[in-house]
Amino acid sequence: MLYLENWPIQKIESSDGAYPTLLKKISDCPKTLYFRGNFLTGQEKCLAIVGARLASSYGKEIALSLAINSSRAGLTIVSGLARGIDSWAHQGALEANSPTIAVLGTGLDEQSFYPQENLKLAKTILEKGGCLISEYPAGTQGAHFTFPQRNRIISGLSLGVVVVEAKIKSGALLTAKWAKQQKRKIMAVPGPVTSASSQGCHWLIKQEALLVENYNDILAGLSLSANTLPNILDYQGQNNEEQQIINALKNKAMSIDGIIEITGLTSSAVSTALCSMETEGQVKNLGGNTYALSR
Repeated sequence: MLYLENWPIQKIESSDGAYPTLLKKISDCPKTLYFRGNFLTGQEKCLAIVGARLASSYGKEIALSLAINSSRAGLTIVSGLARGIDSWAHQGALEANSPTIAVLGTGLDEQSFYPQENLKLAKTILEKGGCLISEYPAGTQGAHFTFPQRNRIISGLSLGVVVVEAKIKSGALLTAKWAKQQKRKIMAVPGPVTSASSQGCHWLIKQEALLVENYNDILAGLSLSANTLPNILDYQGQNNEEQQIINALKNKAMSIDGIIEITGLTSSAVSTALCSMETEGQVKNLGGNTYALSR
Protein backbone atom coordinates (compact mmCIF):
# COMPACT_ATOMS: atom_id res chain seq x y z
CA MET A 1 0.00 0.00 0.00
CA LEU A 2 1.30 3.42 -0.97
CA TYR A 3 0.58 6.21 1.49
CA LEU A 4 2.19 9.31 -0.02
CA GLU A 5 1.64 8.93 -3.78
CA ASN A 6 -0.94 11.75 -3.95
CA TRP A 7 1.65 14.30 -2.82
CA PRO A 8 4.59 14.55 -5.25
CA ILE A 9 8.07 15.41 -4.00
CA GLN A 10 8.90 19.03 -4.81
CA LYS A 11 11.91 21.16 -4.02
CA ILE A 12 12.81 24.73 -3.16
CA GLU A 13 16.21 26.46 -3.23
CA SER A 14 17.58 28.80 -0.56
CA SER A 15 17.73 31.53 -3.23
CA ASP A 16 13.95 31.30 -3.68
CA GLY A 17 11.89 34.06 -2.07
CA ALA A 18 9.55 31.49 -0.56
CA TYR A 19 12.36 29.77 1.35
CA PRO A 20 11.67 30.00 5.12
CA THR A 21 13.15 33.25 6.45
CA LEU A 22 14.14 31.91 9.88
CA LEU A 23 15.84 28.88 8.38
CA LYS A 24 17.73 31.01 5.88
CA LYS A 25 19.31 32.91 8.78
CA ILE A 26 21.17 29.91 10.21
CA SER A 27 24.83 29.57 9.21
CA ASP A 28 24.45 26.19 7.50
CA CYS A 29 20.98 26.32 6.04
CA PRO A 30 20.26 23.64 3.41
CA LYS A 31 20.69 24.94 -0.12
CA THR A 32 17.84 22.70 -1.23
CA LEU A 33 14.76 21.51 0.64
CA TYR A 34 12.56 18.70 -0.65
CA PHE A 35 8.96 18.61 0.48
CA ARG A 36 5.60 16.92 0.14
CA GLY A 37 2.35 18.72 0.94
CA ASN A 38 1.69 22.37 1.63
CA PHE A 39 4.97 24.24 2.07
CA LEU A 40 5.25 27.02 4.63
CA THR A 41 3.59 30.29 3.72
CA GLY A 42 6.03 32.41 5.70
CA GLN A 43 3.34 33.53 8.14
CA GLU A 44 3.71 30.61 10.55
CA LYS A 45 4.98 30.96 14.10
CA CYS A 46 6.68 27.59 14.47
CA LEU A 47 7.39 25.73 17.70
CA ALA A 48 9.51 22.59 17.86
CA ILE A 49 8.51 19.86 20.31
CA VAL A 50 10.99 16.99 20.54
CA GLY A 51 11.94 14.26 22.94
CA ALA A 52 12.59 10.63 23.74
CA ARG A 53 11.70 7.83 21.37
CA LEU A 54 10.96 5.54 24.33
CA ALA A 55 8.47 7.93 25.86
CA SER A 56 6.68 7.29 29.15
CA SER A 57 2.94 7.76 29.61
CA TYR A 58 3.79 11.04 31.36
CA GLY A 59 5.86 12.23 28.40
CA LYS A 60 3.20 11.27 25.87
CA GLU A 61 0.51 13.08 27.86
CA ILE A 62 2.59 16.25 28.18
CA ALA A 63 3.66 16.29 24.51
CA LEU A 64 0.06 15.79 23.40
CA SER A 65 -1.28 18.51 25.69
CA LEU A 66 1.42 21.06 24.80
CA ALA A 67 0.94 20.43 21.07
CA ILE A 68 -2.85 20.66 21.22
CA ASN A 69 -2.93 23.89 23.20
CA SER A 70 0.03 25.54 21.46
CA SER A 71 -1.64 24.78 18.11
CA ARG A 72 -4.90 26.25 19.32
CA ALA A 73 -2.92 29.33 20.34
CA GLY A 74 -1.77 29.73 16.73
CA LEU A 75 1.63 28.05 16.76
CA THR A 76 2.67 25.54 14.09
CA ILE A 77 4.22 22.41 15.58
CA VAL A 78 7.48 21.18 14.08
CA SER A 79 9.04 17.83 14.96
CA GLY A 80 10.96 14.91 13.49
CA LEU A 81 8.23 12.27 13.04
CA ALA A 82 10.30 9.85 15.13
CA ARG A 83 8.79 7.33 17.50
CA GLY A 84 7.73 8.59 20.90
CA ILE A 85 7.48 12.28 21.77
CA ASP A 86 7.80 13.49 18.16
CA SER A 87 4.83 11.38 17.07
CA TRP A 88 2.68 12.57 19.96
CA ALA A 89 3.57 16.20 19.20
CA HIS A 90 2.39 15.79 15.60
CA GLN A 91 -0.76 13.99 16.76
CA GLY A 92 -1.55 16.80 19.18
CA ALA A 93 -1.38 19.35 16.37
CA LEU A 94 -3.64 17.17 14.23
CA GLU A 95 -6.17 16.85 17.07
CA ALA A 96 -6.25 20.64 17.21
CA ASN A 97 -6.97 20.65 13.44
CA SER A 98 -3.72 22.46 12.82
CA PRO A 99 -1.14 21.77 10.09
CA THR A 100 2.13 20.36 11.41
CA ILE A 101 5.60 20.10 9.86
CA ALA A 102 7.64 16.90 9.98
CA VAL A 103 11.36 17.10 9.19
CA LEU A 104 12.87 13.78 8.14
CA GLY A 105 16.43 12.49 8.20
CA THR A 106 15.87 10.44 5.03
CA GLY A 107 14.60 10.97 1.52
CA LEU A 108 10.85 11.53 1.19
CA ASP A 109 10.21 8.45 -0.95
CA GLU A 110 8.34 5.68 0.84
CA GLN A 111 11.18 3.17 0.47
CA SER A 112 13.63 5.44 2.32
CA PHE A 113 11.09 6.79 4.83
CA TYR A 114 11.98 6.13 8.47
CA PRO A 115 10.40 4.94 10.64
CA GLN A 116 8.14 2.96 8.30
CA GLU A 117 5.53 2.57 11.06
CA ASN A 118 4.83 6.31 10.83
CA LEU A 119 3.88 6.32 7.16
CA LYS A 120 0.21 6.38 8.12
CA LEU A 121 0.82 9.36 10.43
CA ALA A 122 2.72 11.09 7.61
CA LYS A 123 -0.27 10.59 5.32
CA THR A 124 -2.59 12.12 7.93
CA ILE A 125 -0.26 15.11 8.27
CA LEU A 126 -0.50 15.69 4.52
CA GLU A 127 -4.26 15.18 4.46
CA LYS A 128 -4.61 17.84 7.18
CA GLY A 129 -2.65 20.43 5.21
CA GLY A 130 0.77 19.85 6.75
CA CYS A 131 4.15 19.21 5.22
CA LEU A 132 6.99 16.69 5.13
CA ILE A 133 10.45 18.24 4.66
CA SER A 134 13.95 16.87 4.08
CA GLU A 135 17.26 18.17 2.79
CA TYR A 136 17.95 14.74 1.30
CA PRO A 137 16.79 13.68 -2.19
CA ALA A 138 14.63 10.62 -2.78
CA GLY A 139 16.50 7.39 -2.31
CA THR A 140 18.60 8.65 0.62
CA GLN A 141 18.58 6.12 3.45
CA GLY A 142 18.97 7.22 7.04
CA ALA A 143 22.51 7.12 8.44
CA HIS A 144 24.23 7.95 11.71
CA PHE A 145 24.79 11.56 10.58
CA THR A 146 21.52 12.33 8.75
CA PHE A 147 19.29 12.51 11.82
CA PRO A 148 21.53 14.80 13.90
CA GLN A 149 21.90 17.02 10.83
CA ARG A 150 18.14 17.25 10.27
CA ASN A 151 17.76 18.44 13.87
CA ARG A 152 19.29 21.79 12.93
CA ILE A 153 16.39 22.23 10.47
CA ILE A 154 13.80 21.46 13.16
CA SER A 155 15.23 24.19 15.39
CA GLY A 156 16.06 26.47 12.48
CA LEU A 157 12.43 26.62 11.36
CA SER A 158 11.22 27.40 14.87
CA LEU A 159 11.04 30.32 17.27
CA GLY A 160 11.81 27.94 20.12
CA VAL A 161 12.37 24.31 21.03
CA VAL A 162 10.56 22.44 23.81
CA VAL A 163 12.23 19.24 25.03
CA VAL A 164 9.88 16.70 26.59
CA GLU A 165 11.83 13.79 28.09
CA ALA A 166 15.43 13.28 27.00
CA LYS A 167 18.44 11.38 28.23
CA ILE A 168 21.75 13.19 28.64
CA LYS A 169 22.98 11.75 25.35
CA SER A 170 20.05 12.08 22.97
CA GLY A 171 18.92 13.56 19.69
CA ALA A 172 16.60 15.94 21.54
CA LEU A 173 19.54 17.51 23.36
CA LEU A 174 21.33 17.84 20.03
CA THR A 175 18.32 19.80 18.78
CA ALA A 176 18.60 22.03 21.84
CA LYS A 177 22.30 22.49 21.08
CA TRP A 178 21.47 23.59 17.54
CA ALA A 179 18.82 25.93 18.96
CA LYS A 180 21.39 27.57 21.22
CA GLN A 181 23.73 28.14 18.27
CA GLN A 182 20.83 29.59 16.28
CA LYS A 183 19.76 31.84 19.18
CA ARG A 184 16.37 30.19 19.50
CA LYS A 185 14.48 29.92 22.79
CA ILE A 186 15.19 26.65 24.62
CA MET A 187 12.50 25.21 26.90
CA ALA A 188 12.27 21.95 28.81
CA VAL A 189 9.65 20.00 30.76
CA PRO A 190 10.73 18.70 34.18
CA GLY A 191 10.03 15.11 35.18
CA PRO A 192 10.67 12.58 37.95
CA VAL A 193 14.21 12.83 39.32
CA THR A 194 14.43 9.04 39.26
CA SER A 195 13.87 8.85 35.50
CA ALA A 196 16.83 8.77 33.10
CA SER A 197 14.55 10.46 30.56
CA SER A 198 14.26 13.48 32.85
CA GLN A 199 18.00 14.00 33.21
CA GLY A 200 18.42 15.76 29.89
CA CYS A 201 15.54 18.13 30.58
CA HIS A 202 16.80 18.90 34.09
CA TRP A 203 20.28 19.56 32.72
CA LEU A 204 18.83 22.03 30.22
CA ILE A 205 16.90 23.79 32.98
CA LYS A 206 20.13 24.07 35.02
CA GLN A 207 21.66 25.67 31.90
CA GLU A 208 18.87 28.28 32.09
CA ALA A 209 16.39 26.73 29.68
CA LEU A 210 12.86 27.89 30.47
CA LEU A 211 10.99 25.44 32.68
CA VAL A 212 7.71 24.55 30.96
CA GLU A 213 4.64 23.24 32.79
CA ASN A 214 1.99 24.26 30.25
CA TYR A 215 1.46 26.13 27.00
CA ASN A 216 1.18 29.47 28.82
CA ASP A 217 4.85 29.11 29.76
CA ILE A 218 5.67 28.60 26.08
CA LEU A 219 3.75 31.68 24.99
CA ALA A 220 5.40 33.77 27.69
CA GLY A 221 8.83 32.42 26.72
CA LEU A 222 8.24 33.42 23.12
CA SER A 223 6.79 36.81 24.16
CA LEU A 224 3.45 35.97 22.57
CA SER A 225 0.19 37.14 24.08
CA ALA A 226 -2.31 34.64 25.42
CA ASN A 227 -5.10 37.20 25.21
CA THR A 228 -5.98 36.20 21.67
CA LEU A 229 -6.36 32.51 22.53
CA PRO A 230 -9.72 30.90 21.83
CA ASN A 231 -11.48 29.71 24.95
CA ILE A 232 -10.81 26.03 25.58
CA LEU A 233 -13.87 24.66 27.33
CA ASP A 234 -13.51 22.24 30.19
CA TYR A 235 -14.81 18.82 29.27
CA GLN A 236 -18.13 17.79 30.76
CA GLY A 237 -19.17 14.16 30.92
CA GLN A 238 -22.34 13.02 29.23
CA ASN A 239 -23.22 11.07 32.35
CA ASN A 240 -22.00 10.44 35.88
CA GLU A 241 -19.53 7.73 34.83
CA GLU A 242 -17.84 9.96 32.27
CA GLN A 243 -17.65 12.86 34.71
CA GLN A 244 -15.98 10.67 37.32
CA ILE A 245 -13.40 9.55 34.76
CA ILE A 246 -12.73 13.15 33.71
CA ASN A 247 -12.19 14.12 37.34
CA ALA A 248 -9.81 11.19 37.80
CA LEU A 249 -7.75 12.14 34.73
CA LYS A 250 -7.50 15.88 35.43
CA ASN A 251 -4.17 15.60 37.22
CA LYS A 252 -2.43 12.80 35.31
CA ALA A 253 -2.76 9.97 32.83
CA MET A 254 -4.00 6.73 34.33
CA SER A 255 -4.42 3.07 33.47
CA ILE A 256 -7.87 1.50 33.28
CA ASP A 257 -7.15 -0.34 36.54
CA GLY A 258 -6.20 2.97 38.16
CA ILE A 259 -9.42 4.60 36.95
CA ILE A 260 -11.46 1.71 38.34
CA GLU A 261 -9.67 2.01 41.69
CA ILE A 262 -10.13 5.79 41.94
CA THR A 263 -13.75 5.94 40.77
CA GLY A 264 -15.10 2.70 42.15
CA LEU A 265 -16.81 2.04 38.81
CA THR A 266 -17.02 -1.43 37.32
CA SER A 267 -14.61 -2.52 34.60
CA SER A 268 -17.49 -2.67 32.12
CA ALA A 269 -18.68 0.86 32.96
CA VAL A 270 -15.17 2.31 32.61
CA SER A 271 -14.52 0.55 29.30
CA THR A 272 -17.86 1.68 27.86
CA ALA A 273 -17.35 5.28 28.98
CA LEU A 274 -13.77 5.45 27.68
CA CYS A 275 -14.82 4.09 24.30
CA SER A 276 -17.46 6.83 23.99
CA MET A 277 -15.11 9.55 25.26
CA GLU A 278 -12.35 8.50 22.87
CA THR A 279 -14.80 8.70 19.95
CA GLU A 280 -15.76 12.21 21.10
CA GLY A 281 -12.10 13.20 21.31
CA GLN A 282 -12.15 13.81 25.05
CA VAL A 283 -9.57 11.17 25.97
CA LYS A 284 -6.57 9.64 24.25
CA ASN A 285 -5.22 6.12 24.61
CA LEU A 286 -1.48 6.53 25.23
CA GLY A 287 -0.87 2.82 24.77
CA GLY A 288 -0.91 -0.01 27.28
CA ASN A 289 -4.51 0.87 28.24
CA THR A 290 -3.32 4.18 29.75
CA TYR A 291 -5.58 7.18 29.11
CA ALA A 292 -5.22 10.95 29.31
CA LEU A 293 -7.50 13.88 28.66
CA SER A 294 -7.07 15.37 25.18
CA ARG A 295 -6.52 18.88 26.41
